[in-house]
Amino acid sequence: MAERKTLKRFASVFLASSLIVGALAGCSSSEGTSTEGGSASSDSSDVIKIGANLELSGAVASYGSSIANGAELAVEEINAAGGIDGKQIQLVKVDNKSENAEATNAAIKLATKDKVTAMIAPATSGNVIATAQIANQYKIPTVTASGTAPNVTENEDGTINDFVFRTCFIDPFQGIVAANFATNELGAKNVAIYADNASDYAKGLAASFKEQIEANGGKVVAEEAYVADDTDFKSILTRIKSANPDFIFIPGYYEEVGLIVKQARELGITAPLMGADGWDSPTLVELAGAEALNNTFITNHYSSQDPEETIQGFVEAFKGEYNEAPNAFHALGYDTVYYIKDAIERAGSTDGEAIQKALAETKDLSLITGTFSVDEKHNPVKSATVLEYVDGNQEFKTKVNP
Repeated sequence: MAERKTLKRFASVFLASSLIVGALAGCSSSEGTSTEGGSASSDSSDVIKIGANLELSGAVASYGSSIANGAELAVEEINAAGGIDGKQIQLVKVDNKSENAEATNAAIKLATKDKVTAMIAPATSGNVIATAQIANQYKIPTVTASGTAPNVTENEDGTINDFVFRTCFIDPFQGIVAANFATNELGAKNVAIYADNASDYAKGLAASFKEQIEANGGKVVAEEAYVADDTDFKSILTRIKSANPDFIFIPGYYEEVGLIVKQARELGITAPLMGADGWDSPTLVELAGAEALNNTFITNHYSSQDPEETIQGFVEAFKGEYNEAPNAFHALGYDTVYYIKDAIERAGSTDGEAIQKALAETKDLSLITGTFSVDEKHNPVKSATVLEYVDGNQEFKTKVNP
């Protein structure tokens, strides 16, 4: 997930140096909590502290809270099975309030006050990018569950953020999967694209989708943009309708997408609509309405309806803990903890550089959202899932390998 319009980037080196004093002196607004009880800043040698710098409130709290719940279930399971080399995991959560500056403050707090061994990075790409310098500076392995923008791990100049990794696939892959699904499964030939022009996430998806759909022989008959926080989309949707597309790709976040889907159906647009993982929130159904979401699809990281045995085991465990079926962000949070655990065990150490090396060398690691190896840019090479909304519920459609 990339940054929203309201999540502005900061120059990372300047931000790290200018905020460090304030973060250390005034962290009372972001207190750490632990799944194991006791002080989050305990220095016990019997505990391995993993920080969780997440959006627990603010614009995208649905994402961060879901990742936190999945991570907590993983920690509970690992601790019940004896922990990591006999040491219990302590999850230290800090709310970054869905803001870049707060994410940076949280990363500094976790690195310097809580002295965590590793960190779960924020959910959105903009927030992850704001914390990358902290991870590199303090040599703390940091893994985002859902920061899908390519520049989370690879900087604009081609350098790699050595201590930043992810468990999700990247945006271009989602765009390609969506285009191939539209062509091969739905027979789409004339498509429209309606994307948030202030979001790198949406623009990246739109670009990769357009390139692939044209490579497939399709034609983009309308390409329109909206801005985050807009609420009235009918005039542009009317323009899109007049182009008579047989498929509309809408990469964006659930807050606007829910209204776009609702208003599109009210205008009589019946064509299939499709987006990516930014749609994945229960709030989408509340905003759009279950009926309006029929004949819509998303690319995502996993499906709770996937019949694979290990996935169904996770679903049952999650339901037992939280009394609901886990979404993709729950699964990614869960997998992120297990990815870190695997690296610590292979490193045979809690030293940051040793864990970083193990994370980078990961091969054929089987997790809930897929089996993956890590490439030279710290991205997992893994499959994607296509889901369909049917009467407000997500249904497993197909799985696409890279």
